[in-house]
Amino acid sequence: MIGAWMRAVAAVTVACLAVAVAPAGVASGAALAWRACPGVGDTRLRCATVQVPLDHARPAGPTIDIMISRLPATDPALRRGVLVTTGGGPGGAGVPEPLSLAAILDPAVLARYDIVGFDMRFVERSTPITCGQPEEEPGGYWVRTATYQSLKDTAAEARAYARACARHAGWALPFATTAQAARDMDAIRAGLGERRLSFLGGSYAALLGVAYGTLLPHRVDRFVLDSPVDYDLVWRRAELDRLPAFEENYAAFTGYIATNSAAYGLGATPAEVAETLRQAFAEAAVEPIVAGDHAWTAGELGSLAVIATFFEHLWPVVALDLAAILAGIPPPIPLDPRPAALPGTPGVPADNHTAVNMAFRCGDNAWPRDLATYRRDLARLGTRYPVFGPSIANLNPCAFWSVSRDNTPPLATNRAPAALVVAALRDASVPLANSIATARAIAGSRLVTVDRRTHVPLLSGQANACLTGEVTAYLVHGQLPKQDTAC
Repeated sequence: MIGAWMRAVAAVTVACLAVAVAPAGVASGAALAWRACPGVGDTRLRCATVQVPLDHARPAGPTIDIMISRLPATDPALRRGVLVTTGGGPGGAGVPEPLSLAAILDPAVLARYDIVGFDMRFVERSTPITCGQPEEEPGGYWVRTATYQSLKDTAAEARAYARACARHAGWALPFATTAQAARDMDAIRAGLGERRLSFLGGSYAALLGVAYGTLLPHRVDRFVLDSPVDYDLVWRRAELDRLPAFEENYAAFTGYIATNSAAYGLGATPAEVAETLRQAFAEAAVEPIVAGDHAWTAGELGSLAVIATFFEHLWPVVALDLAAILAGIPPPIPLDPRPAALPGTPGVPADNHTAVNMAFRCGDNAWPRDLATYRRDLARLGTRYPVFGPSIANLNPCAFWSVSRDNTPPLATNRAPAALVVAALRDASVPLANSIATARAIAGSRLVTVDRRTHVPLLSGQANACLTGEVTAYLVHGQLPKQDTAC
């Protein structure tokens, strides 16, 4: 593996030329050239390009392009500054996000802030990378299930993927870290001519906000962190720790299907439903299930199960689609199992979202390289958590990654001003303990929760009036709740 990495580094000059690395420099506010946003039809949103260092430790070195978008404040007389956002993942696009925020934020917030989105480094419009694969992984997340193939075979597949990433994107991998992306945010702030910035992000994007506050606390204005991952646990520990919540929410989903057995026909009890789905996933692992013009793999069916585990409000949709697929019928409300750029977004590699997801998760810190570690984890967790344990505890390409070091600033070093942290009590993707740890680490922060079985309650549209009211009061007036609040 080291040899493969060194060969990739030797080709860095050629690779950099292939992505048009520009001379050093960061655009100033006056220099930004605003234009239509690729792939976005709403003309209210305008885009510009900011150049940032490939490596912020070498500001005079090569640069890459970051695309930003801006939705102007609706009342210039009340304008306070910029509210920055981006996509989650890592690997989600952020350029379209201001339009999504405009649909959920109070008009008083929209009056006071330019909503600024950006595609994080190496995502879609921002110097995109590829690992040379013909398509995205289901969910944009490389995972294999120990139930269906041996650890030896998974290791061979993971090693080949890591080598392909080093071959195709070796020039970028050392700089695919949350800390580097946080400094990109500061280059965006400077490019916009702002002294400080406010931020609203969910899940991984909230983690990015935490990183920014840790590295650049004097640039923080008002930060809303929706379901942030505990920075001290990324990445493998955070993923293993969420297994109990995964299993609990999945059990609730099978219970819902059983309660509505007449509508879905997948079983009359939770155990029957779970067994029906287990058998279907196992069959699809041998031969995909054909439903209409699509053959559903086990990974794609699993991605639907993950959606249900994350979002209770989508249970009727996922249940309906699963029932149709198992009957050989096209799903009536299709949920695309693989991420894709918006139509009209040029130059996005076929596997870009998966490549970015792996690059950051593997690049933020070192993963275990001893296969015995994964054997022990699978033996310990695979039986205790039989639905998701064989996948989440399994080995992935990070075990063979070309860059293996810790790049995460400790959460305890965060000295940013107090933030507003929001979360759902029964979040499986980022369990509540993560948000609690983040709120406690950033002095003076407040945690506002809703009793929902969902992820990113604010951004997913599952917040109630109480939670959205607290967000509005904070962003408009700077008023945090006097204490942690259960909405």
